[in-house]
Amino acid sequence: MTALALDPARTAALRRRIRIVVAITITWNVIEACVALLAGSAASSAALIGFGLDSIVEVLSAAAVAWQFSAPDPQSREKVTLRVIAVSFFALAAYVTVDALLSLTGMRDPEHSPVGIAVAALSLVVMPFLSWFERRTGRELGSASAIADSKQTLICTYLSAALLVGLLLNALLGWAWADSVAALVIAVLAVREGLEAWKGDPCCATPLSVLTGEREAPACDDDCC
Repeated sequence: MTALALDPARTAALRRRIRIVVAITITWNVIEACVALLAGSAASSAALIGFGLDSIVEVLSAAAVAWQFSAPDPQSREKVTLRVIAVSFFALAAYVTVDALLSLTGMRDPEHSPVGIAVAALSLVVMPFLSWFERRTGRELGSASAIADSKQTLICTYLSAALLVGLLLNALLGWAWADSVAALVIAVLAVREGLEAWKGDPCCATPLSVLTGEREAPACDDDCC
């Protein structure tokens, strides 16, 4: 099912659903960003600061999708929204990389952060559900930007896992370098998702010619179909 094959009532309901999940995502990430940035600054943790910045990027991404779906014709704002999401990813990767390299060269010495561990663990519980819900709705609507934003949320799950491992290794074994490695993992994932968003083809988004029945859908071999 896609937006062009749905009746107007169903399309309107799906768009309202997108706006609701976007509002929840923005609220959650604002809180998460504030806590992570404060805790990261206190502990000089590149990974935790990067995680907080990723939360800000997610807020920008979700806000761009909210802007898109506030229009009578959301499809007309699709390309601009995807560009905003992609640039946000690239900016995140650049900052996190520099910060991680500073830590690896000994210019910063990350300390233990129990607050950071708690934030990462909680994010692992919340983010997968929000991502799944938005991705499912976006695919039914045939919206590439909603799918891209859902992957932005999903990457937060991966980042939470990497952050949690890095912080635990530092806290339990004293491996300060693990924090920087976790931050670099965040940067690599951000670049990958940014490139997909820039191409405007995240997660096998359905082409318009397929939505209208002019040709068959191509094979989809990624992990989110």
